[in-house]
Amino acid sequence: MQVAEAELCSTLPRRWAHTKGVAQRAEEVGQVLGENAALLVAAATLHDVGYAPRLAVTGFHPLDGARFLRDEHGADQSLARLVANHSFALLEAEQRGLHDELASEFPLLDDLMLVDALVYCDMTTTPDGGRTTAQDRVAEIVGRYGADSVVGRFIRRAAPEIFSSVERIEAALAAQPR
Repeated sequence: MQVAEAELCSTLPRRWAHTKGVAQRAEEVGQVLGENAALLVAAATLHDVGYAPRLAVTGFHPLDGARFLRDEHGADQSLARLVANHSFALLEAEQRGLHDELASEFPLLDDLMLVDALVYCDMTTTPDGGRTTAQDRVAEIVGRYGADSVVGRFIRRAAPEIFSSVERIEAALAAQPR
């Protein structure tokens, strides 16, 4: 939490609020992941660190954040790969001409439940850290960036996959004993 706070709190307070909300959601969702719960919380806490102005080398926050974690903090490979690939980042990387770079440096993890859980946490949290539906979150992103922007095109393309990830995690949560 300290790394993300140091990079985002003062320079990007709204992004920091979102990050805290995503991390809180990860704490709640961790129950369906067992031994990977701590990894999910760490990835949720660091997923947007690449937005920090001093880290924005390529301008693509998943790649910039993962490189920062790997190069400056010697982060666990699984953590860096989750940050690099959060919320279907490979689809946005295609739009930016960074697909091969991202895929070769940070291959997608095989643990799809863990990948889905991070998508769920990110895509059910508002920019201010509150709860939302994935549908409303996608609509908010399109509205904020514009439908014809790189992000707008990416998020509309990724929406079916995002919704499927969220549905799988909601089903897993519903199946948990109370």
